[in-house]
Amino acid sequence: MTTDIQTELKQAVERRRNFAIISHPDAGKTTLTEKLLLYGGAIHQAGAVKARRAQRKATSDWMAMEQQRGISITSTVLQFDYNNYQINLLDTPGHQDFSEDTYRTLAAADNAVMLIDAAKGLEPQTRKLFEVCKMRSLPIFTFINKLDRPGREPLESIDEIEQELRLQTYAVNWPIGIGDRFKGIFDRRQQAIHLFERRAHGSQQAEERVISLGDPKIEEYLERDLYYQLKEDLELLSELGGELDLEAVHAGQMTPVFFGSAMTNFGVRLFLEAFLEYALKPGGRNSSLGVLDPIYPEFTGFVFKLQANMDPKHRDRVAFIRVCTGKFEKDMTVNHARTGKTIRLSRPQKLFAQDRESIETAYPGDVIGLNNPGVFAIGDTIYNGKKLEYEGIPCFSPELFAYLKNPNPSKFKQFQKGIQELREEGAVQIMYSMDDFKRDPILAAVGQLQFEVVQFRMQNEYGVETTIEPLPYNLARWVAGGWDAIEKAGRIFNTLTVKDNWGRPVLLFKNEWNLQQVKEDLPELQLNAIAPVGSGLQPESYST
Repeated sequence: MTTDIQTELKQAVERRRNFAIISHPDAGKTTLTEKLLLYGGAIHQAGAVKARRAQRKATSDWMAMEQQRGISITSTVLQFDYNNYQINLLDTPGHQDFSEDTYRTLAAADNAVMLIDAAKGLEPQTRKLFEVCKMRSLPIFTFINKLDRPGREPLESIDEIEQELRLQTYAVNWPIGIGDRFKGIFDRRQQAIHLFERRAHGSQQAEERVISLGDPKIEEYLERDLYYQLKEDLELLSELGGELDLEAVHAGQMTPVFFGSAMTNFGVRLFLEAFLEYALKPGGRNSSLGVLDPIYPEFTGFVFKLQANMDPKHRDRVAFIRVCTGKFEKDMTVNHARTGKTIRLSRPQKLFAQDRESIETAYPGDVIGLNNPGVFAIGDTIYNGKKLEYEGIPCFSPELFAYLKNPNPSKFKQFQKGIQELREEGAVQIMYSMDDFKRDPILAAVGQLQFEVVQFRMQNEYGVETTIEPLPYNLARWVAGGWDAIEKAGRIFNTLTVKDNWGRPVLLFKNEWNLQQVKEDLPELQLNAIAPVGSGLQPESYST
């Protein structure tokens, strides 16, 4: 029997789509994000990311350091409507030093868009993030970008995806020309040619002329050699065979491929419309009660991101909550699974980069922002009805370690507050020495830029100048069995034993050789490159 609330939920879920964009730095992720917002009417003029203050600042890059350097170093959420769909775009950091923030964001996504530079092809960061999408069986939609610049032939790009990622492909559209001769897109869905005109450096929607392949006037609009090359390419695609298999797409086994140029807007609208037709709507998620359907009537959700100081005037802390089931309503009371406490969810907000707007309700697939007075941790589940927990979000092994020092004792309180808040939001992993004389926190990062961001934010947001003292280690392993296993093992040579955010033992190694030596000397000691989750169920797909 379907209740009124389930009917309401079903209708809301049907019109919702969400996705995260994965890419290597400089593939054009922030530019594509802005253009999708432009077509969705969420912004009226797009500002490409450049490290020049004179240009418009990209909507999704809101942090001061992002705007100064022209790079994306945090995740943001951007919500907009298009063709009666409500879209939650989970914008991820473009810089590889912040891949852990991207892992957390992918935990909240139902779909992923893989953005590839047509000239450079698959790059290391894209491959790494593809593996995470594969672990979660996320549908992956591929957008091959920068066709307006010299690059490889489209078939080369298709072949690389199939050969290197072992992923079936289906070209939903096909480019007409490359580089300065890139004229438009052939849409295989509609069997129509879309010719584009460049406008205002791509800051406004592209003008399109739509004609059929057999239009007798086609040579008035398209040079003869480009027309015959297109016909030849389409014949080859037809000979290669294959159909778009949505079941395979939704299982993460086939990727629909789109071509275009985010900078000039060529192909962006065609991609968005096809994506909305093919993408998965918000689906069920694994929990301690099994996989819960989004139309399960009780409200549930989980925290996938925390962010301090999104509003510099108020120095606030925001928890990003992915709504999983049921209907969220302002001022509702929920249970907090990790602590067992009851919490009232007041002042919920719709997020749009740094901007916030109060909301009354939210549905499965939506992301809402909640004020976080130190209650939430990444991976926390909140729920009504039967007690449950969703899968937690693991931490991955950092590769750089350094003490963060506060040379000014009068700033002790501000220093401690900054460390606590940046630790909670996962800006960097923080560990502590077991030596009582070493009170300084140890920053554990994937890349050097994370250290710079922590120092920048400590000064900019908390008024504390800090110094960094690097440590000679580049591998971390969590110890299964906890402190009992450490005590049983006795003295462990060529390592540094520290504790993580949750007080669990971690061994730091200088190199792979030291790690292998410990494994040989202490075969009973189980070492994991991925931390056990601090909150929520241990995900099977991340077990080590």
